[in-house]
Amino acid sequence: MSAKRLLMLVGDFVEDYEAIFPYQAMQMAGHHIDTASPGKESGSTVVTAIHDFEGFQTYTEKRGHNFPITIDWGLVDESTYDGLIIPGGRSPEFLQLDERVLEIVRKFFADDKPVASTCHGGLILAAAEVVEGRRCQAYPSCWRELAWAGAIWEEPTAGYDGVTVDGNLVTAAAWPGNPAWMREFLKLLK
Repeated sequence: MSAKRLLMLVGDFVEDYEAIFPYQAMQMAGHHIDTASPGKESGSTVVTAIHDFEGFQTYTEKRGHNFPITIDWGLVDESTYDGLIIPGGRSPEFLQLDERVLEIVRKFFADDKPVASTCHGGLILAAAEVVEGRRCQAYPSCWRELAWAGAIWEEPTAGYDGVTVDGNLVTAAAWPGNPAWMREFLKLLK
C-alpha cells in the first residue's frame, strides 16, 4: 500500500488512547498524519484526557499527555488528504461548534474519502449532517444526536470493542475498539 496523507482533528481533552493509538498506528503503517486543532499552530499541543471504565455509571476522566499539533490550523487544506480521523473524548463538544471543522468533515464525505470516528467524535458527524441513513456507533451517550441527524444507530458491544463500517465511514464506541477501528480504516485506505 502506498503511503497516504491523513488528517486528525483534535482539541483540548481529546481522549488519550483514541488520539495516540491511531497517530502511532498510522505512522507505523507508513502513512503521514497531520494533527490539527482550531486556533493552534504547528509545534503546539493539546491536552489529552484518559477515560477509563471503572465500574461507575459512566467513565472516569484524568489528565493525560500533551499531544502534538503538526500543522497550523490556517494551513489545513482538506483536499490534500486521503483520510480523516476523528477521536473522541471531550474535544468534540468544542470542535462541533467550529464551522471550519464541519466544512472539513463535509468535504471528506463529499469526496467519499475514508473517515474514522470514535466515541464522542459522533457529535461532530451529527453536527456536520453527514450521517443520514448511515449505520454507525459512538459512545452510547451520543446516540440521540446521531439519531436526530438521521443515523442508523448500531448498539456497541458490551466491551466497546466493536466497529461499524458503512461505505467510507468507520465508527467505534470507545478506545477498547481501537484495534478493530484502525484495522477497518486501513482497509478503506487501500
